[in-house]
Amino acid sequence: MHLSKLFCIVAVTASTLSATFCVLPLAAQSSELAATPPMGWNSWNHFAERVTDADVRASADIIVSSGMRDAGYIYVNIDDTWEAERDAQGVLHTNSKFPDMKALADYVHSKGLKLGIYSSPGPKTCGGYAGSYQHEEQDAKMYADWGIDYLKYDLCSLGPILDKESNGDRAKYFELEKAAYDKMHKALVATGRPIVYSLCQYGFDNVWEWGTQVGGNLWRTTGDINDTYDRMSVIGFQQSGLGKYAAPGHWNDPDMLEVGNGKMSFDEYRTHMTLWVILAAPLLAGNDLSKMTPETLATLTNHDVVAVDQDKLGMQGYRVSSVGPLEIWEKPLSGGAKAVALFNRGESVSPITLDLKAVGFKQGAKVHDLWSGKDVMATGGSFTATVPSHGAVLVKITK
Repeated sequence: MHLSKLFCIVAVTASTLSATFCVLPLAAQSSELAATPPMGWNSWNHFAERVTDADVRASADIIVSSGMRDAGYIYVNIDDTWEAERDAQGVLHTNSKFPDMKALADYVHSKGLKLGIYSSPGPKTCGGYAGSYQHEEQDAKMYADWGIDYLKYDLCSLGPILDKESNGDRAKYFELEKAAYDKMHKALVATGRPIVYSLCQYGFDNVWEWGTQVGGNLWRTTGDINDTYDRMSVIGFQQSGLGKYAAPGHWNDPDMLEVGNGKMSFDEYRTHMTLWVILAAPLLAGNDLSKMTPETLATLTNHDVVAVDQDKLGMQGYRVSSVGPLEIWEKPLSGGAKAVALFNRGESVSPITLDLKAVGFKQGAKVHDLWSGKDVMATGGSFTATVPSHGAVLVKITK
């Protein structure tokens, strides 16, 4: 690294959250950590506050036995409600649901997986448990000592503190918000342990524009997802236009996967997965792995589909066309190929025609349907797919 290429901005305030932001050009930043969008499982969507040590161990076992690990799902992430209280020295203890976090991390690591955890830059998490406010270095060292590999850092109770310290000055509020996330980033780096840093602040203040500056490997671009087609599609389809902020090591995060949680149809879950891989989104399953159907497993682990998400070029896809409820999206892939998705957001089955020229290919290009595993005949330089309501077709096109 050439220090002459490092640009630093000092935010000078009276707050303990003040920080110096040092920013490298995006291409020069390290992409070794989260070089492709992180893949794994998170406890919240299914277990919420009920998650226990036993649940995490069982999920790790199934990730291995089901083939999910081999498909790329390596992070096993504990969300909120693992925390107890701090002692007189400020050390945060785990509650009775998680009697020995180091032993849990060792178990997860023994499976060839990595362990993630959750906290907040505020004094309390969203669930009302102890956050990391004014204990950032202490908590980061504890995570490293345990063997933690991933931290989800959720805004939650920091807002009222920022309101008070900024006293209505929106610019100051913004700088303090960034400083809070940067403070934990520096604390994680100081431990010397590689820990993926996930910013969770719901897309406020255009986080995609500054997430990299504060060390984020991924940042939430939206509010919470839920297991409905309406919410999933609103979140996913509004991501077009954010692609320029995504690159190896730094990803837009439209929230976790709901695939397999039971309130969407097969076609809707296929749309969910198709859209997330086109977006180069982190793939964090959120289902009950112990009750996973063969269809759910096949949706999550289709090798060719996952490869679109994990493509080393690291480009996020974008909308090519939209006619009524019918949309076409493309994602450039390494080697000059492209993934192209045909989405039917309407309420009835509909044909969608793709002209290869519209996505940069000439007649004679090879078209392969990634969900069916079959080649597609593009007669005359185009092909038409019959797409079910709320369904999707995903193809890979090569010269």
